[in-house]
Amino acid sequence: MADGPDGRGRVVAAATDGACSGNPGPGGWGALIRFEDGSVEEFGGADPATTNNRMELQAALATLQRLAELPLHPDLTLRTDSKYLIDGLGSWMAGWKRKGWRTAAGKPVLNQDLWQALDQARLAEVPLRYVKGHSGDPDNDRVDQIAVAYSKGRKQAPPSPSPSSGSSKSSGSAKAAPHQASVDPAPVSLQKLLTRMELADRLASGGYALTAVELAQLVEQPLNRLSERQGSWRWRDWLVEPVGSDRWRLRRDPSGSKQT
Repeated sequence: MADGPDGRGRVVAAATDGACSGNPGPGGWGALIRFEDGSVEEFGGADPATTNNRMELQAALATLQRLAELPLHPDLTLRTDSKYLIDGLGSWMAGWKRKGWRTAAGKPVLNQDLWQALDQARLAEVPLRYVKGHSGDPDNDRVDQIAVAYSKGRKQAPPSPSPSSGSSKSSGSAKAAPHQASVDPAPVSLQKLLTRMELADRLASGGYALTAVELAQLVEQPLNRLSERQGSWRWRDWLVEPVGSDRWRLRRDPSGSKQT
């Protein structure tokens, strides 16, 4: 593990999201970055009069600026559910710049200030990766919670960096809707575990291979611990098998024995 200045290692995962009530209206943005030692850093911000798209751009801008200060894992991607952000940076920006920051229709590009700042802050070694919003992706769900909290004017900051991703994520659960107040839900930690196990089952059924970074996110173990694994090993109801090139595949454990 390549240590950063504070011993947390490299950044292995990053996610951002934006939220807005009214669009335009009060908005917020949230961001999350994970380190090799399993620690998590979360941050966010608010704007009293903005749009959802501006919050998505602001979240990515703040995250890229933060990543520029840190050691990065070569497999790092910035995960976002904003196709506006991905298409803007990946497809549209070159044309906007050629036309003097005007669209194909000749109109000024909206949110030009943020797009120009993103153009300066982008990191060639950190590609954007689309993740469908509200699809059970734990990091996307967490940054959505942070963004919504800020958009609703909550004064408290997101959880401070913690020694393990599990403790950090469990502290930011969303409040239940008013009509659900009388329901006694399962603890948030169990709800998140179920989400991860359901995802593991889909990955195993589909035969998908995971990078070490992705596997570390799924099983919530530090990347350096996974690098020490030799051969196949068990995680709960699944066998985790190496498939070469630093990739792993999940398979249902027929013996039914469980080991984390």
